[in-house]
Amino acid sequence: MDNKEFVELCKEKVVDYANTHMNLNCFNKPVHITTDDVYVVWLNRTLQNNKALLSTTITDGMYYEVTYNGDKDELYFDAYKHVENVEFKLGDK
Repeated sequence: MDNKEFVELCKEKVVDYANTHMNLNCFNKPVHITTDDVYVVWLNRTLQNNKALLSTTITDGMYYEVTYNGDKDELYFDAYKHVENVEFKLGDK
């Protein structure tokens, strides 16, 4: 699977998940996203394996990790919720 095909598959999986599992109550209206609403934050290919971190234009704090295991022809999908961002000052600056 090349990178373009992998990214398209990832975006489709994120759309399927988001449209099925998204908490619509926080938006006070139904939300329906398409692959145009999904973007790649990070992408890596090592040998026959691919991994991507993705997010959407929806401000729900979700991000997604999709991994393709080329040896087994399997796709793994993880959904995460951004909970907190904390700043730590380092050094004397």
